[in-house]
Amino acid sequence: MITVDLNHLELNEFVGVLEKKQHCKATFPLIGAHGSKELATVYFEIAPGDMLGRHTDSAEELLIILEGEAEVEIGNESICTKKGSVALVPKDIPHNLWNIGSETLKVLGVFGGANNIVATFEEEFLPLNTNVVDTSQIE
Repeated sequence: MITVDLNHLELNEFVGVLEKKQHCKATFPLIGAHGSKELATVYFEIAPGDMLGRHTDSAEELLIILEGEAEVEIGNESICTKKGSVALVPKDIPHNLWNIGSETLKVLGVFGGANNIVATFEEEFLPLNTNVVDTSQIE
């Protein structure tokens, strides 16, 4: 049995090289390296006024808003969401999330059909000095 407590995760901080509002704390609590065979997850938090950063993912993603309020942009569409909302992001479609509320936005992303995900951001971010996150490189 594999379990993860989302309330007790060690998060890594990421900041855009050029766009300082591209700022989040994140981790991948369940991926292939942790024993998953058919899905992967990402958990991230975004402070008020900040955004995740526009990017594409190598698999379909279900975004679950756990806390806060977000503007979710998927392709050419955007919608305001809040705690308890979900949004489906198709594979390889550019998307972004902004925290439009007054509290920390907490989101769980679930990727179907794959245990290793490649996310390609439009902008590089620190501390990785890259715009690509490949979960196959995470232990």
